[in-house]
Amino acid sequence: MANLQLFNTLVAKLPMANTTNAAAAPAYKLTPRHKLAQLAMTGCLNNTFYADAQAQLTDVLTLCQGLDDEFIAKTAVYAREKGHMKDMAALLTAVLATRRSALLPGCFARVIDSGKMLRNFVQILRSGATGRKSLGTRPKKLVQTWLNTATEYQLLSAAVGNQPSLADVVKMVHPKPAEAWRQAFFAWLIGKPFDQATMPEATRALLNFREHGGELPQVPFLLLSNEKLDAQQWATLAMRMSWQALRMNLNTLARNGVFEIPAMAAKVAQRLADAKAISKARAYPYQLLSAYKMTGEDIPAKVREALQDALEVSLRNVPQLEGQVVVCPDVSGSMSSSVTGYRKGATSAVRCIDVAALLAAAILRKHSDARVLPFENHVVRVELNPRDSVMSNAAKLAAIGGGGTNCSAPLAQLVHEKAKVDVLIMVSDNQSWMDARNHGATETMRQWALIKRQNPKARMVCIDIQPYGTTQAQEQADILNVGGFGDAVFDVISQFASGQFGAAHWVEAINAIEL
Repeated sequence: MANLQLFNTLVAKLPMANTTNAAAAPAYKLTPRHKLAQLAMTGCLNNTFYADAQAQLTDVLTLCQGLDDEFIAKTAVYAREKGHMKDMAALLTAVLATRRSALLPGCFARVIDSGKMLRNFVQILRSGATGRKSLGTRPKKLVQTWLNTATEYQLLSAAVGNQPSLADVVKMVHPKPAEAWRQAFFAWLIGKPFDQATMPEATRALLNFREHGGELPQVPFLLLSNEKLDAQQWATLAMRMSWQALRMNLNTLARNGVFEIPAMAAKVAQRLADAKAISKARAYPYQLLSAYKMTGEDIPAKVREALQDALEVSLRNVPQLEGQVVVCPDVSGSMSSSVTGYRKGATSAVRCIDVAALLAAAILRKHSDARVLPFENHVVRVELNPRDSVMSNAAKLAAIGGGGTNCSAPLAQLVHEKAKVDVLIMVSDNQSWMDARNHGATETMRQWALIKRQNPKARMVCIDIQPYGTTQAQEQADILNVGGFGDAVFDVISQFASGQFGAAHWVEAINAIEL
């Protein structure tokens, strides 16, 4: 009799692996458009566990060579407006500038929406990474227009940061403002003489404070962070700064004695847990997890608890899925790398495993009967209480860690149990190698086919935390590959599980952008 494993009809119908992943194991290629979409939504241009920053940059530039300007422009806009990405969105806009694309002005207007983004764009173009080192006529005019139309507060915010500084940008493009206040502002910025009487109000107040002290001016707090401020002045800044700035500067406030002032811990906690402020700030769950993990011993308990409350608020849009839900977070060794990659001075405290654990815990909070199957070499047993906080359950999962990557392990267990599955969510970096085969389909696809035999209507969502351009489960009607993690991921899961989105969702969503 012929070998049933080798000549099984089910296996014969599965797509053969057509590439290898970063761990040199069989995998499936993403289409160029889907790969660019994932890189744009999750790429950090920092070093990750399997790929360095230069490799990611090369990937993006190589992909762009084979894609049209319209898709690149739409991807840049989508990455900025929907994914809230910075470096990748600026890079794609710089690619359009290098190509002298007619779509650059419209893309620039939507992507370069802050001083930080303006400086990113200029830095990338001037670096020569996209093929040119000069701004060129059209990009120069676009930068001039931004400088000549930005509000005073936008310009003050843009004045924070270097390489290039806003002064460097002004010197590069020589804006010719029509207003006297703007002329004075630019002169002050680049160290030329100016008439202080014509300075705009907030900037004049900043200069007066720097020279004479007194009342704190209403300016971006980072412009005051190097001044000699007392605890009460820092407390004033704590009440003024944006919600995101407050989240990111809790340790700074503690170092400067803010929490030693009566009632200040309660006031800060109230701001952090404010639902409207969290929504307005477009807070990512992992941003709150990051803030929680970064808090030092000097942060009062009520402030730390407020971060947990804020995390629960940020997960309110977790959808209610139908049927039996299974979440499979990857807890292998490679998931210990920073979710945004490694870069000196800019490495996030949140690891890939933290994000995977966070998503699993969030789903469990909404679906008390959901199954959570963390995996590395094999499925790891862990006891989770759906009534515990998301932070507590995420910490239990993230504490597992270690081992090789075997993406098919939880699927094989489900097959062995003949378990009911309606929606399966895998959160991984997709670099499975423990289950590598020499030929044919990946083991993940084989096990999924067996699950489908038992559960014909089941759907699988593979969330790729870091973009390497390959997957263990080739896209088809019942498999969706998602790049990145943010609030929108939950909606995508819901819409795909209910049949509203196809497998090529990210490309479809990008194509739907109107320029």
